[in-house]
Amino acid sequence: MRIHSLPIQLVNQIAAGEVVERPASVVKELVENCFDAGAQQIIIDIEQGGARLIKIRDDGCGIDKEDLPLALSRHATSKIKSLQDLEQVASMGFRGEALPSISSVARLTLISRTADAECAWSVCADGTERNFDPQPDPHPLGTTVDVQDLFYNTPARRKFLKAEKTEFTHIETLIKRMALSRFDISFILTHNQKEVLNLRPALVQLAKEQRVADICGPEFIKNAVTIDYSASGLQLSGWVGLPTFSRSQQDMQFFYVNGRLVKDKLVSHAVKQAYQDVLYHGRHPVFVLYLTLDPTLVDVNAHPAKTEVRFREGRLVHDFLYSALHRSLADVRPGQAVTVLEAESLDHDTTTQASFSTRSSDVGLGISAGAGAGAGAGAGAGAGAGAGAGAGASLLSGNSRQSSYIPKPPQQSSLPYSVGESIRAYAKLYQETPTYSTAHLTPDSAPITPPLGYAIAHLHNIYILSETATGIILVDTHAAHERVTYERLKQQHADGVIPSQPLLLPIKLSVSTAEAELAEQEQEFFALLGFELNRSGPETLTLRASPALLRNVDKEQLVRDVLADLSVNGVSQRIEEYTNTVLASMACHGSVRAHRRLSIDEMNALLRDMEQTERIGQCNHGRPTWIELSTKDLDKFFLRGQ
Repeated sequence: MRIHSLPIQLVNQIAAGEVVERPASVVKELVENCFDAGAQQIIIDIEQGGARLIKIRDDGCGIDKEDLPLALSRHATSKIKSLQDLEQVASMGFRGEALPSISSVARLTLISRTADAECAWSVCADGTERNFDPQPDPHPLGTTVDVQDLFYNTPARRKFLKAEKTEFTHIETLIKRMALSRFDISFILTHNQKEVLNLRPALVQLAKEQRVADICGPEFIKNAVTIDYSASGLQLSGWVGLPTFSRSQQDMQFFYVNGRLVKDKLVSHAVKQAYQDVLYHGRHPVFVLYLTLDPTLVDVNAHPAKTEVRFREGRLVHDFLYSALHRSLADVRPGQAVTVLEAESLDHDTTTQASFSTRSSDVGLGISAGAGAGAGAGAGAGAGAGAGAGAGASLLSGNSRQSSYIPKPPQQSSLPYSVGESIRAYAKLYQETPTYSTAHLTPDSAPITPPLGYAIAHLHNIYILSETATGIILVDTHAAHERVTYERLKQQHADGVIPSQPLLLPIKLSVSTAEAELAEQEQEFFALLGFELNRSGPETLTLRASPALLRNVDKEQLVRDVLADLSVNGVSQRIEEYTNTVLASMACHGSVRAHRRLSIDEMNALLRDMEQTERIGQCNHGRPTWIELSTKDLDKFFLRGQ
């Protein structure tokens, strides 16, 4: 067969197959153009789920009359001029394919006016990139793109459209996500002449939080930690939900790179690692996060729809995200509102500082009186915004967070570590709650009530009942002590060199050449983790020693899994995960068991330990450790003051 050139309209229709999947795809491309035009207001009118009409108006800079035909031509753009521009893309769009692709599968009209023009001009397009005849129009400053009868000339594509309600739901979800990326722009969305969204500009922090609450639900912002972390030229800001406020689906995870909403495996892996021992099994975290970095360090040209990116320094970004999220979750403790940490940047710049804080309004650890069971049972999609936080039942009340009480640090028992110690030996060290004196913490001698108050009773030999300045607190004794013990074990383990245990018989592993080369490159990494792993042939590795703590683990499979992680993600926390699993088991066996009666002094000692322990809001399995009922909640139960 002879080779021939394809008609321009067919070329654009092929391009449309990559860019225009459904009406929401059209909306995404056009709204991104509004962003690049400097719009302050964007109005989106939708009819019949977008199949009948998509009209998007903005008040941006507009397009010159002479440039209108070019705007509807393929590979024509004002956003890049050279390869250097492509390597540091700062705009949302840059391919120059959206308008001609859309016009090839719909009836498109483009109307625009610049600030110095006497009137606006409009053109119609059909994807052929010819016969443009601009006509004057009374349109105000800005641009309107009118897209009608989507896929009218490609009936096979039109058949794949879902029901009107479904398609509009995709559009509404998209606009909400895009609205979270640009707080300075107002968004108005209508469907069949009925207003659905009206988001005003949010220029101050309180207004931004209100927009987040409008989109993600008020319970999210009530149960979120504000994060602002900078290191190594990277900055991460936004909100992360507390572990006890989670979802059964990954439908409330918004991650933006330089203002662009993306989905990235590396990001997902870092987030998963940060939540690994604080989230209940089967639940997913919620977050709205913004990563800002030099545009030269990220490739946004990795996908036609620009929904995926590639980081040039993947390991750096992964470690940065993990560190920021891990510390922000660890730092939420009773009675603390703001903590400033000296954060080692990934290039060991000790001058970098990171600041984590909870919101200034009523933000707690997100557990209500009725939420514990939902989280513990792995509530399904019907759990709404998460494991649920009831009104007025956040763990940290406003008064307790502002308290000037600073508890004395608990006396730490020394934790001897040797290769031959068993789980029972570890557990014995923590079989009893620490018996240091709590006389200085009694209500008679301490005028300021500590955040978790003072113990009153041990209910059913399971729950500690404590009275605070603003209400009462219930603590699951075993879950709380398990977290305290677990964090101590992790700290003790981190403070020393990981002991390595020589193998009686070395293990030979047959691997691919690429895996052997990777193991050779990462030999120092394996050594730091307690492995003695050497390359003994082109496709052979020899394991001569492994971490003593993981003596009962399948070592060959573990090494293969770590190599797979390093190959895919450039980093692996698999050793840490296995180690933490063992330590968590030790902590569980070594913690106070249910139905064991505690004295008042022992209960107060545990409460003070909790106030000093990271991630105390949940146990190692992700279950809530404590809840609070304020006096207002109690008054509501008994109809007092009504």
